[in-house]
Amino acid sequence: MILLNFAHPITEHQRKEVELLTQQNLERVMDIQVQLDNALPYAEQIYRLVSDIPLDAQQWQTEAILINPPAYNYAALTLFAELHGKMGYFPSIIRIRPAEESVPTRFEVCEIINLQVVRDAARETRKSI
Repeated sequence: MILLNFAHPITEHQRKEVELLTQQNLERVMDIQVQLDNALPYAEQIYRLVSDIPLDAQQWQTEAILINPPAYNYAALTLFAELHGKMGYFPSIIRIRPAEESVPTRFEVCEIINLQVVRDAARETRKSI
């Protein structure tokens, strides 16, 4: 599995948490620095950012890809629109939170959210309305 990391660096402990939660080996972590210019349109910047990721069209559509999204909401939402276009579905994401009572603060991977499953479930509720 490939982890595309658009946020803070992933620790070895977090890598192990991802593998435990997904029950898959994390073969590669690709750190992608997200530094957007607020004076320029985000869609264009995100397109270039994603285009620079060294994956071909087949890999985007067939590899097991997990996303650690950027914390900035506008960047994250634009990124997911771009990724959906490349992948043909919404990817799964990792959710990181501060570990309880950790001193100093340590961040843990607490869940994997399959955005496509969330989308499909929402689609079913739309049908019943």
